[in-house]
Amino acid sequence: MQTIRKQMIELLDKKEMSAREISQTIGIREKEVYEHLSHIARSVNAKRKNLIIIPAECLECGYVFENRKRYTRPSRCPHCKSEHIQNPVYRID
Repeated sequence: MQTIRKQMIELLDKKEMSAREISQTIGIREKEVYEHLSHIARSVNAKRKNLIIIPAECLECGYVFENRKRYTRPSRCPHCKSEHIQNPVYRID
């Protein structure tokens, strides 16, 4: 049986997924996925790969959270204050 991080690396190596999709596939809480992502970024970096983050986007005004360093989903848009936000998506490249 593989560790959770190895399972996540395998999933993200195959296709891009949101934290919710990862949590449902592996069977862990979404909050746990975010905790593992920073460790996974360092692990894959040692293998000359990168954890790519396709940034979250406000579905009301279209604001893209490009410069966000955290892996978690933003709670609301700084531009229009809407909470209707598309989740960030992750993949390993």
